[in-house]
Amino acid sequence: MITNDCSSCENWTEKDIIYIIGAFQKNKLRLLWMIYGDCYAAKPEYYTRIKNKISIGINEIKGVEFSETKELGRVNKVDPLGITYLRIRGMWGIDNPIKVYNYLNLNLNDSNAFQLIAIIPEEKYLSFSSQSQDLIASISDCHLNISKAQIKSPNNPAKMIDVRIVNYTR
Repeated sequence: MITNDCSSCENWTEKDIIYIIGAFQKNKLRLLWMIYGDCYAAKPEYYTRIKNKISIGINEIKGVEFSETKELGRVNKVDPLGITYLRIRGMWGIDNPIKVYNYLNLNLNDSNAFQLIAIIPEEKYLSFSSQSQDLIASISDCHLNISKAQIKSPNNPAKMIDVRIVNYTR
């Protein structure tokens, strides 16, 4: 549900979406997640199906005036004077990656150190230039670990997705 301005600001047909989630402790960033969208959220159809069902259901209420909207719905003239309206908006929430990926051995750091965890689909990782892959592989830093893993598909938890996990702790 991105805006038209957002989708038309550049000439593209498909863009990667990366969720970035941070956790703070005593006003300091302690944990930063970077997760490719197709590893974290299901395909748009799963969400639009629910949104459309809700919108259709709201529009079937008799004796209520509705307006066209990009939101789930808008009910006009709610009060006797007809001067108020109800905006019905979708507010999606998503579980914290700590909970979503609790089955992975990520060695989450409980100290005051900083930790970055990036989850990248294997196919995407392999699409990076060989120069970039070689550069990453050549980093010999005891604080950096790049591993292969499998995560549950957001579209079907019975299927697994091959990913690379970049885990950096400092």
